[in-house]
Amino acid sequence: MNIIDYFPEQAVKNLSSKGKDIIQEIGLDITRGVVLDVLTGKNLRDSTELLTRKRIIAINVATLVMLVKGASKNSYFIQELPNAAFQELKKGHLPKEERWLTQWILGLTDKGFQNILRDETSGLEKYKDDYLEITRKAIEEFQKDYGNIGGEITLNPREKALINWEFLVQLMNIVGSGTLAIRGSSKSTFGKLFEKLVLGALLSILGFKLVQQNENNGTDKVFWLTSKDEKRESDATLLYEAGKGIRFDIGFIGRGNPEISLDKVSRFEREIELGKKKWYLGTIIIVDRIGRNSRIETLAKNIDADIVQMSGSYWPTRVAQILHERLGYDNQILHTSLDDMDAYLKERMRRVPFDTILSLPAFAEEVDESPQKENQSNPPVQGHN
Repeated sequence: MNIIDYFPEQAVKNLSSKGKDIIQEIGLDITRGVVLDVLTGKNLRDSTELLTRKRIIAINVATLVMLVKGASKNSYFIQELPNAAFQELKKGHLPKEERWLTQWILGLTDKGFQNILRDETSGLEKYKDDYLEITRKAIEEFQKDYGNIGGEITLNPREKALINWEFLVQLMNIVGSGTLAIRGSSKSTFGKLFEKLVLGALLSILGFKLVQQNENNGTDKVFWLTSKDEKRESDATLLYEAGKGIRFDIGFIGRGNPEISLDKVSRFEREIELGKKKWYLGTIIIVDRIGRNSRIETLAKNIDADIVQMSGSYWPTRVAQILHERLGYDNQILHTSLDDMDAYLKERMRRVPFDTILSLPAFAEEVDESPQKENQSNPPVQGHN
């Protein structure tokens, strides 16, 4: 039994949507709207929640279809499904989409695999046996407490499945684990995707030209996204004039632990060399929100960095003010009243070159959307030594 074959082919893409897939699905107009929301202080999670729910619904419906299709072809499909999932995981080296689906059938996510099994695949068989036993006992209790449940569900005239406690419990277990995994992965995917889009839009609106790193078209008032060298990485680098520039670090990190960003950028080098010229680089750290008792602002001053909160209304103005103080930068946004700011940002947003931003190498480097480090090797199950 190859489980993924029962999962609707058109829904497989929802198991592992990447940033560019999301943009193609929702369209550039909605993408611009989400970025504008963030630039005016709205929570990214609020703007992307409906997209996440849509993905969850699509996967849950596909799961139901998978169970009905399987049960219509094999009357023991539901009973055999957990063991089939174990056998597939035991082989190892599964594509992520298949690994996720087989894990969900056993009530696992990648995070659960790490925490419950400690990434030791040798414990998977015992876990599977315990899972089957607890499921059996739960069904016995349901029958005792609520009585038998029956009926059938028909997908089309040729595909139908009997409804019983076993079918419903298996369905709910997969849906529960899948929902946890998709919410976690969507949080990571949307965060990485919109970090680049928000920075690209922000610096374009502030009047800087988007270039590729080391592109030979001048170095005044330009920026690039996701600069990398042998020692450091920043989310964007802005070059202003006469050897002056700014590194940007952005993260949709809430008040819980914004010091993660500070730890990262505190290691940035203060100077870089382009051609024969050295550039002094300041640092601007952009976070979602700073907690009331956070030390990040004090620590930032110690490394001569500035902190900006995206939860503030029209926070791009604050970024512009920092650029004015550090670089002598001037732009219309500094002379636009708060009453007129919404209209100003909307008008400038139309000029942001999203097509160009999305074609950059930074977006070709797709990160794995799983919210935690995955079991990359996914080795076959081995016995204890």
